[in-house]
Amino acid sequence: MRIGAIEAGGTKFVCGIGNEQGHMEEWCSFPTEHPEITLAKVSDYFRDKGVVAIGIGSFGPIDLKPDSLTYGYITTTPKSEWENCNVVGILKREFPVPFRWDTDVNAAALGEVTWGAAQGLDNCVYYTIGTGVGVGIIAGGKRIHGLLHPEGGHIRTRRHPQDHFAGLCKYHGDCLEGLAAGPAIEARWQTPGSELPTDHLVWEIESFYIAESVTTSILLHSPQKIILGGGVMQQMHLFPMIREQVVHNLHGYVNVPELLQHIDQYIIPPGLGQHAGLYGALALGIEALNQVRTDSAVSL
Repeated sequence: MRIGAIEAGGTKFVCGIGNEQGHMEEWCSFPTEHPEITLAKVSDYFRDKGVVAIGIGSFGPIDLKPDSLTYGYITTTPKSEWENCNVVGILKREFPVPFRWDTDVNAAALGEVTWGAAQGLDNCVYYTIGTGVGVGIIAGGKRIHGLLHPEGGHIRTRRHPQDHFAGLCKYHGDCLEGLAAGPAIEARWQTPGSELPTDHLVWEIESFYIAESVTTSILLHSPQKIILGGGVMQQMHLFPMIREQVVHNLHGYVNVPELLQHIDQYIIPPGLGQHAGLYGALALGIEALNQVRTDSAVSL
């Protein structure tokens, strides 16, 4: 059984072929361009692959309600050319197989609990901090859906006392994404974060904002693991700074060994590295295939 996986990111698309055991046989990536160009490349990749299901983890916001007229659409995205794009519908016309779709960060969280650093756990929170900021949540073994889906990248945080940057978010200005995503770092300092030294003030400010959000996640969701991924988190020196700030924020209120003695094993990088989203999309594809099998068994 060959299962298709698509990590639909705001900067790049990654497409892959895997199986039900979680083995990724191959993958490729290409820049996210206009939907017509990008989805044509996706179709070209899968056309001769013989996939029996496809899972998609997409940037958003997206419509996840199966009974909605816009199910499978990207909705109010800051990427204006993708707004109201019927991603699932366009691909399903080309590939009449079961689809399962979710946010890119929910997919990454699913990948991590299935095969990665949170394997076997019922609760985790996954952050991607890169071109944007997204938050995926697994609670009670299930991805969080509801009115929409978590959009934790757009929460407000306390301001770092030395930061007077206005923020870049198209909708909210100085939300977490507007202050802490990669483009915000570059706009604030006129230099990409990857070119700034590890002792630069940027990292104190960055760790402050990420820790503010992580602290909120701990208090609100009580996850068994916090996973921080994305391009910004390739700056590995951020991890000890964030952990220290989280401990400071909590001030001993959440009195558990994971935070007081083993926080270096609690706030961690993805076990699947930069492929967490792609493996999560594979897990979504497996879900879609299993749902069809279940429905077929019930109908018999």
